[in-house]
Amino acid sequence: MGSAMGYQQDITFTLNGETVNADVAARQLLVHFLRDDLGLRGPKIGCDTGHCGACTVEYNGKTIKSCMMLASQADEAEIETAESLAGESGELNPLQESFRQQHGLQCGYCTSGMLMSATFLLERNPTPTEEEIREGIKGNLCRCTGYVNIVRAVQATSGQEVAE
Repeated sequence: MGSAMGYQQDITFTLNGETVNADVAARQLLVHFLRDDLGLRGPKIGCDTGHCGACTVEYNGKTIKSCMMLASQADEAEIETAESLAGESGELNPLQESFRQQHGLQCGYCTSGMLMSATFLLERNPTPTEEEIREGIKGNLCRCTGYVNIVRAVQATSGQEVAE
């Protein structure tokens, strides 16, 4: 078995609809496993303290900050990342397209987490108010946009009129 640092655990889980089986280190964070071991680029490493939301993923039907969870905790879980949003041929889903059209991103660092939080919101509330949208994305920080265009993108996706 070795020391706690070197301990490995075999896990099996569903990631973006596909079964994954892997050995993970006991202290490896889920975000590092997703990025470093599996090569995903959706979850970003921002603050490593759960404050910025750049690493947001859907975990067993709820959004979580993957920098606050150990990879070993993914055993038997269902996880969705931003990579699951686009179609198989790479076409953008309606929310992603709305982010593009409404200029809801600049540097793009927060975008994956914003998309995951907004997707989660829209699945539960298809026509959220501006206040509900802001509440739904409040765990995701953006340094570039001031959130206005992100809110517009979510409103447009839900079929609401967007103020010019």
